[in-house]
Amino acid sequence: MNFPNEAGGVILWLQVVLGFVGFLVMVERMVFFQHARTKVADLLLGITNHVRKKAYAEALHEASRARGPEARVVHSILMRHHLDRTNLREIAQEAGQLEVPRIERYMRVLLGVAMLAPMLGMFGTVLGLIEVFMKVGAADSAVAQAALAGGMFQSLVSTAVGLALAIPSYLVYLYLYGKVQRMLHRLERAGIETVNIVCDSREHDRIVSFRDSLEQQAKNLETKSKKPSLGSMVTEQKDS
Repeated sequence: MNFPNEAGGVILWLQVVLGFVGFLVMVERMVFFQHARTKVADLLLGITNHVRKKAYAEALHEASRARGPEARVVHSILMRHHLDRTNLREIAQEAGQLEVPRIERYMRVLLGVAMLAPMLGMFGTVLGLIEVFMKVGAADSAVAQAALAGGMFQSLVSTAVGLALAIPSYLVYLYLYGKVQRMLHRLERAGIETVNIVCDSREHDRIVSFRDSLEQQAKNLETKSKKPSLGSMVTEQKDS
């Protein structure tokens, strides 16, 4: 018995194709999110230590070695660390926008599977019922009852298969959508924190240099005050 051909026909085969596509999307997205996992806090801590030491080459190496979209955003900012805060924010935003299509890839396909599968099931059921009633109208009463029972079964199979595909597909879509939103939040956080790290390091250097200049001026004044003036030395010589 060729069940797909008898119980649903072309509609059921279309649902099988949709289910296969949805399964491939689920596997691909799961692998992507598993591979893109990055400990943002540890990455930012290492970047902070390098930036404070002005070791931007080491910071770039650590960002390029890390995996995930957050590391790529951090790397883009560090490549242009000499710019001001406003330009660095724009770079962080642009780098984050370039990562969004990768993160949201195939999500609409999975949502489409969840929406189209039950619609195809209902369409197959309607077509099956139309065919059943056409056969019932042209048959005897005994034959009509058997045809109606078999036709109803075959028609409802497509609806059941459509719902069986739509429910898990939509649940997985919601799960993956939550992971997408959390990754976008980490992406934005990594960009903002990196900009603050670079700019705060500059402000710290300015404060330190200003403090050093004040201390140097104080030392110079103290040295001058300790040196005796020429007039006082002449007066002391005359007195002696």
